[in-house]
Amino acid sequence: MVKPMRLLFLLFATLTLSAQPQYDILLKGGHVIDPKNRLSALRDVAIKDGKIAAIAPSIPPAQARKTIPVNGLYVVPGLIDIHAHVFSGTDGKGLAGGDTSIHPDSFAQRVGVTTVVDAGSSGRHNFAAFRSTIVDKARTRVLVFLNIGGQGMPGDAKEQNLDDMDAKAAAALAAANKDVIVGFKVAHYNGPEWTPVERGVEAGTIANLPVMIDFGAFHIARPFQDLVLKKLRPGDIYTHAFYAPVPYFDANAKLLPYLHEARKRGVLFDVGHGGAAFEFKQAARAVKQGFPPDTISTDVHSGSLNAGMKDMLNVMSKFLNMGLSLDDVIYRSTWNAARTIRREELGHLSLGAAADIAVLRHETGDYGFVDSWGAGLRGTRRLSNELTLRDGYVIYDTNGRTRENWDKLGDYKPQGEPWWDQTRSSGPLRRK
Repeated sequence: MVKPMRLLFLLFATLTLSAQPQYDILLKGGHVIDPKNRLSALRDVAIKDGKIAAIAPSIPPAQARKTIPVNGLYVVPGLIDIHAHVFSGTDGKGLAGGDTSIHPDSFAQRVGVTTVVDAGSSGRHNFAAFRSTIVDKARTRVLVFLNIGGQGMPGDAKEQNLDDMDAKAAAALAAANKDVIVGFKVAHYNGPEWTPVERGVEAGTIANLPVMIDFGAFHIARPFQDLVLKKLRPGDIYTHAFYAPVPYFDANAKLLPYLHEARKRGVLFDVGHGGAAFEFKQAARAVKQGFPPDTISTDVHSGSLNAGMKDMLNVMSKFLNMGLSLDDVIYRSTWNAARTIRREELGHLSLGAAADIAVLRHETGDYGFVDSWGAGLRGTRRLSNELTLRDGYVIYDTNGRTRENWDKLGDYKPQGEPWWDQTRSSGPLRRK
């Protein structure tokens, strides 16, 4: 027989445990768009230990340590930018990455991007420096397309050195860094040979990884049609899809049939907007004629960031105003991007998935957008970011919606880490 005091203790313990919040964070009242799970509806999203713990029409606020109202906003998987440039350092021997690259935390999280893929800034000779200085330290998740050129993108004649394009060595480095390297990049080659493409594809075949191609100079000796119809494999990627030299249209501005044939082969077309590789005259006509990009990406660097490209949400907004639906734009910036880089643990809000989340505002009004060459597009729709979470941590909060107003905190003082090193609940500010 249980003694009365023992029974009282057990009852108290049970009530205490049941009163403990079940979740760390609850995003309440938002419209969830999760393309992988074909969900586009009003849902609450609960997070526990950095993972998606529950998605339901209504989750009581009492079940969470911190409830964040997101009424009128869109809750989507963290955006994945598969073409970025985030390494400009050296390996101590003067072998530089892209000299216009910028640190990922400087631009990504403020626009809801939780994962970037550096597209070839590093090669075999400086990847180790890239990994130690940026990849392993950034708050943004950084993955890598390794340049088939051993020195990455130094921006000079070294990028034309065929002798430094070693497929077997590149594949071996990728095998040793499977957690980071997701494929290979071929870029900026000016000669008429197919050698860089062939070496990139060879490395991809050995490592069983995709290749991303920036065609560089267009030559009669290596026509673009042959690239996408003969040279690339299913799952390989052509970036800068709406670059003016790409032959899209016939004399009557009708989409050329070979593009659909290439897509049927499994070749993927990525935006890779950049500072010089996106024209509305290509993109708007292609979208209207049923040839949208497979993935939306920025080719972000210091030049494109301060020109027509601006950021991931600006590029996504352009496609909204060219006729794609919001759900479709999110799909091409999250789940399809994750599938393209073969990281299917990312890009969705399935139960148990990492809580990488962007909370977006879909604004309507009178807006203007600019392509790489100064042409404009008027539009009525625009995306902006309210909140970014990476692995369940709030890493960007545009309007301080996770914060308690200062005059309700009493004589507060900071505790622990600085304010920007936020916790999974209410952050480091505590009452005295």
